[in-house]
Amino acid sequence: MEELKRRINELKKRRRAIILAHNYQVPEVQDIADYVGDSLELAKKAMKIEADVIVLAGVYFMAETASILNPDKTVLIPNRHAGCPLASFLTPRDARKYKEERPGAPLVLYINSYADAKYYADYIVTSASAVKLVGKLDEDEVLFGPDKNLASYVAETTGKNIVPVPPNGHCPIHEYLVNKYWVMKALQEHPRAKLILHPEAPPEARRLAHAIGSTSQMLRAIGELGGEEFILGTEEGLVYRARKMYPGKKIYPVNHRAICIDMKKITLKNIADSLETMRPVVKVDERIAGRVREILEESFRMVG
Repeated sequence: MEELKRRINELKKRRRAIILAHNYQVPEVQDIADYVGDSLELAKKAMKIEADVIVLAGVYFMAETASILNPDKTVLIPNRHAGCPLASFLTPRDARKYKEERPGAPLVLYINSYADAKYYADYIVTSASAVKLVGKLDEDEVLFGPDKNLASYVAETTGKNIVPVPPNGHCPIHEYLVNKYWVMKALQEHPRAKLILHPEAPPEARRLAHAIGSTSQMLRAIGELGGEEFILGTEEGLVYRARKMYPGKKIYPVNHRAICIDMKKITLKNIADSLETMRPVVKVDERIAGRVREILEESFRMVG
């Protein structure tokens, strides 16, 4: 592993590259990254990078976003098969169909969607910005996709009529492995711990939480809530970063089995190979990229 790390650092200098890693990455990838964060943080960081090459240690839609925001840079994803089941729920055809059926309702898409679906969005949000942006809209009815659980959270928080697009879109990790059953089990095992959940978790689980937020908001909540024990209800990779940030606290996952196999497809070896070969490159067709770039920039402006 040490040899791989040396190889990556040498290649980074040669390529003038920077590595951005999501909070769900395996520990060794988080440790080698120049920046670790949630979807919103990675997207904004990508806009400020001076490097020639961005290595996106995450899933494919994140690399698409980095490429869209940096048309003059080379964006690499170390494993092109790192997809997202949640993003796959929403097709461009469905996005267009819902807009045609409800022309008065804006279409707000979660950043966890693919670029060809984002093309039809009026706004693009992350789990950290969804409530704030939707709360600023004049319309009472809002189309929101592709995550039904985040849609219900936005509805609960803003009081608006949120129509999930499609009705059944979800992240399998949060839907099945961070649901009420696993949350109650974790609370029974750690009765003194405070529960912090991601809004992609089902409503029944969220009602048991002491705090709800994006992965970075979850990390901040550990410092803000007070206490010594915490349960994090999201993909298990966040626990590693939380324990590094708060070494004096006891931090547990809701479920040790809550593992996103797509996030875990990124390894030190394929990061090194990607920097060596400068492949796979992620490039979005400019007709789509130009439109999505405008939506992203306006959406970021609205939430500050």
